[in-house]
Amino acid sequence: MLYKDLADFAKKLDRSFFIDNKFKDYADLDRALPIGHGQTISQPSLVLKMTHLLDLDKSSKVLEIGTGSGYQTTLLAKFSHSVFTVEKIEEFSKKAQKRLEKLGFTNVYYKVGDGSEGWVEHAPYDRIMVTAAARMLPLELIDQLKVGGKMLIPVGPKSVQELQLITKDQNKRVYVESKTMVNFVELKGKYGWE
Repeated sequence: MLYKDLADFAKKLDRSFFIDNKFKDYADLDRALPIGHGQTISQPSLVLKMTHLLDLDKSSKVLEIGTGSGYQTTLLAKFSHSVFTVEKIEEFSKKAQKRLEKLGFTNVYYKVGDGSEGWVEHAPYDRIMVTAAARMLPLELIDQLKVGGKMLIPVGPKSVQELQLITKDQNKRVYVESKTMVNFVELKGKYGWE
């Protein structure tokens, strides 16, 4: 996936389409915005960076943890074969599904549930994108990552997290590479801070 293609698509994508509250007017700003239920839509520059780091191609089968508004899901769907997205808040999942259907995407599958458990029925995945912060790496997600696969996840305490790129080699050894420092909302469930 070329960064230019990703950036061009993201530039044409109207972020306000994914926001349905008073913050809609601020969609053009490069910052995270509240979308309700204590959740946010990430700033476009970070969404671009994370999507690019995942190194998608048209054969990629992707697991997304945290559908949210569907903004990140849209970029994943555009540049991969299929996206299996898990969201804890049913209202978000339903709204995201309507948005992506309106945009014409038919390669996205939705589940309401605990994202920290992944979606084992469709594993393994070539790529996994986690859009909420965990206090430690979720073992269930590592298990669902294909050999040769990549996972991107924010890991750390509530104040600031390390965006980690996880890779799994042919011998099923797992490697962790720190990419940048970020601040995400909590991954609810087993790997959250509570």
